[in-house]
Amino acid sequence: MILFHGTNTDFQQIRLDMSRVGKDFGYGFYLTTDKQVATRQAERKLLQYGTGAKVVQSYYLDEKKLNGLKVLRFDAYTEEWADFILLNRQNKERRSLHDYDVVIGPIADDTVGFQIRRYTEGIITKSQFLEEIKYHHVTMQYFFGTERALTLLERR
Repeated sequence: MILFHGTNTDFQQIRLDMSRVGKDFGYGFYLTTDKQVATRQAERKLLQYGTGAKVVQSYYLDEKKLNGLKVLRFDAYTEEWADFILLNRQNKERRSLHDYDVVIGPIADDTVGFQIRRYTEGIITKSQFLEEIKYHHVTMQYFFGTERALTLLERR
């Protein structure tokens, strides 16, 4: 399988210490199955940081090798997925709140921070929160949170 990562700076070695906090599945390296989504992410990062260039990296993953790792998979937008997103998005520390090597699941909508505030303040219900953070079409993201998991990725 080919996965894509959008960024504003090309790099050869993935460094988990360069990850940002408060992401969907926690502190780690993110890829997607959709090249267009990765391209939009690269454009966002370029606008956000104001330097670099639009870069879409591609990686090969042999999915059979995931069998030796601790993997969490969400195949659809569910309440469990929303709870996991909420937990990780509220974490502002440079450490993971879970012990999964890899997490696979749908990408949350870009307005998730706004929706989290609405949910935690009691403005919307959990089912409304779930509906509001669904991406316009189901696009899967792959989170790699450990050095062991990163060894499975081959840059193309």
